[in-house]
This record gives sequence, structure tokens and C-alpha cells, in this order.
Amino acid sequence: MHSFMKSLLLPVLLLYSTWIWAQDDLAALAEELVPKESEPVLATFKAFRLINAQTNETAKERNLHFNIAHRFGTVFTDGQLNVHSFFGLDQAPDIRFSFDYGVTDRLQLGVGRSKGLEPYTELYDGNAKYRLLWQTTDDRIPVSITLYGVAAVTGRKSSSDPSSDAYYQDRFAHRWSYVSQAIIARKFSPGASLMLLPTWTHRNYVYYKDENDMFSLGIGGRIKVSNRTALIADYFYNFSEYRRQEKDDAGDLIFSNPLSLGVEFETGGHVFALMFTNAAGILENSFLPATKSSWADGEFRWGFNLTRNFVLGRKDW
Repeated sequence: MHSFMKSLLLPVLLLYSTWIWAQDDLAALAEELVPKESEPVLATFKAFRLINAQTNETAKERNLHFNIAHRFGTVFTDGQLNVHSFFGLDQAPDIRFSFDYGVTDRLQLGVGRSKGLEPYTELYDGNAKYRLLWQTTDDRIPVSITLYGVAAVTGRKSSSDPSSDAYYQDRFAHRWSYVSQAIIARKFSPGASLMLLPTWTHRNYVYYKDENDMFSLGIGGRIKVSNRTALIADYFYNFSEYRRQEKDDAGDLIFSNPLSLGVEFETGGHVFALMFTNAAGILENSFLPATKSSWADGEFRWGFNLTRNFVLGRKDW
């Protein structure tokens, strides 16, 4: 009887193992046939700002980001290296400190202070970002769309000359400027992302020949070259008749479109971007209407953006 049980047990175990394997194969097949769940695409870009251009990224809920940005003097002036200013590093036309807070994973609010450019200097700004659409892994939503807006006010002393574009004595509203953007971004692969930025700038008070309103179209991209390093670039074309025609006494165009090239480094809680740009300003209200340096004349400058993240609390607190 004992030997009979042994002989019976072996085929039973074989049948049971075959049944288990068959169930696993059927489960795997069923998993392949069932469409995968649609999930949001993460980290289209690594920072809230690429170089000059905003990205579609926002702070996570209850996260606070501290940002520092510097722009230095031009490396060349009139074709000559600025050796005495250490290639422009001794000169800083604009510096900005700002804080961005994630109210939710979709809504970010921020405040900042910039040195600014003439006539909009001593800038205080408040800004907001909202993720309207989020690209999904199954391409049901093929792009991410984030809305961005910033309002800035200059704290500088008003000019006493009524013809100056820095004459603010009559109305406090003259000190204000505004920028609004729709940031349309797509992550094509783990190493390549691209975005378009239709942008509207409004300044309440401008030089008498200038335009209060200006439309710009920006483009920016990021190409990953290693786990923590990427090449980055952005460019804005200003649709401004005034900026296409205004010339100085020598007959040269005064204004240029902002073009920036750089390298981005991710180091734990920091994202550091080192760049060359012809834009002296940092805030959109500054660099979009007031870029006067030209790459063609060698008037590009060093700059950097640095971001540090602080987690202020978990969602379940």
C-alpha cells in the first residue's frame, strides 16, 4: 500500500506543477492583452526654468524650491575679450532670488526679487503655474500644457523727466508689467524633450515709440548625455515691429531675440544650469522686451541657474 501511494503521488505532483505553470502562462498572456494603465509622464524637464524659458514642470505638493539666477557681463566687447572683468564675471546686469511652492501637484505659486534692467529695475514679482494637461505614457494625452503668468512691479525711484520711460510719478500702475504663457511640452524619449511657448507681454508704461503689448514665440529643448547631465537650449522670437526697425546712431539694430545654450547638471536635491546667453535679464518681463546684446557681435555672457528643493511635509500629515 505504501509503495502504491508513492507511485500515485508522483503523477499527481507532475499534473499539479503543469497546471501551475499553465496558470502562470495564461496570467502573463492576459496581462499582455489587457491595455496598460494610462500614467502621467514624469520629468519632462528637470527644473522649472530651462535657461531663460519656463518649463512645464511644477513643484510637488508641499515642496518649496529656492532659486538663484545670475547673468554676468559679456565675454567680448567690440570684438575684444573682457579680460579685466574676468570675461564678464565681475559684471552682473541681473540677479534673481525666488521661491516656488507647490500648493498641489498641479498648482505652483511663487515670489521673486530681481535686479532687473532699465527702466524696469528693482523688480518684485508674483507668479503662478498650473498644469492644464499632463502627457500620458500611452499617448492618450500626447503633450503637457502648463499655464504660466507673472506680474512684476518696479520699486525704483521715478525719473523727474515726463518724457522718460521711467517716469512713474503720475500713476502707480505705470510701474507694472505682465507676462502670460502657455507651455506646450512633450517628452519624446527618456533623453529628449521639446517645448513651445506662445507668450504675451504687456507693460503699462513704455518709451513713446515702443509697444505696450508684444507677442513672442519661444522654443526650448533638452537632450540627455548622461545620467545627470544634459544639453539645453532656448530661443524666443519677438513679433515686434519696433524691435525689428529701431537702430542706434551707428545704424545698427538695437534689439536682439534672446538665444541661450547651456549644460544642466543634476546633483541630488540641486539642479544647476550653466549657460551662455545674449540676454542680460532673467525675468520674462526683462529679457523678452529688453535684450540688446547680439550673438553675431560676440555679445554673449555667462550665467547660471541654481535650484534647491525642500520638502515641507508629506501629504498624509
